[in-house]
Amino acid sequence: MISITPLLLRLNARCFQTCSLASSYKSAISISKIYPDSDLDITKVQTPPKTEGLNFSGYVPMDKVQVLYSRSSGPGGQNVNKVNTKVDLRFHVDTADWLSQELKEQITEKYKTSITVDGFLVLRSDKTRSQQLNLADAMDKLRHLIHTASYVPSSPSKEDEERHRRRHEASVRKVAPEESPFFNQARQTSTSVGLVI
Repeated sequence: MISITPLLLRLNARCFQTCSLASSYKSAISISKIYPDSDLDITKVQTPPKTEGLNFSGYVPMDKVQVLYSRSSGPGGQNVNKVNTKVDLRFHVDTADWLSQELKEQITEKYKTSITVDGFLVLRSDKTRSQQLNLADAMDKLRHLIHTASYVPSSPSKEDEERHRRRHEASVRKVAPEESPFFNQARQTSTSVGLVI
């Protein structure tokens, strides 16, 4: 009689090797390769990145932002009359502890026409017929607004200033001769020379 036990052991060992290889394989688009520093444990408390100075981290805490939904205008048929898809996103600029003081001052200075009397910055989005997509669009607008406010233009280098000066001189030379300051100077010297002769 043939013993089946060694055959079963070999099959189990092969299956174990194949299963362990399959479980250790990670594709190029696996979460651990796309986000190498992320932790997928949802029970672990994540510490949000801090905004220091004018460097905005991109993190907007949802509990510090007020989100209001209302009925949207525009096309959409009966869906417009039934679903609250328009998003009003607002936050109080002065009490936003997730922004640095310098960044709050820049936002208040740059967007003073968009801030209400109460000190709230209001952003609206009714771009799509989906509530979640409009919320994502409003959050994107908020991040863009903060990044724009935090932008500080660099001072021009000496080469850039010289290039600008030369272009300005060249453009002055191309102006109609009657309007050019060089034309007036040349005319004055020619008339003065005529008087001397």
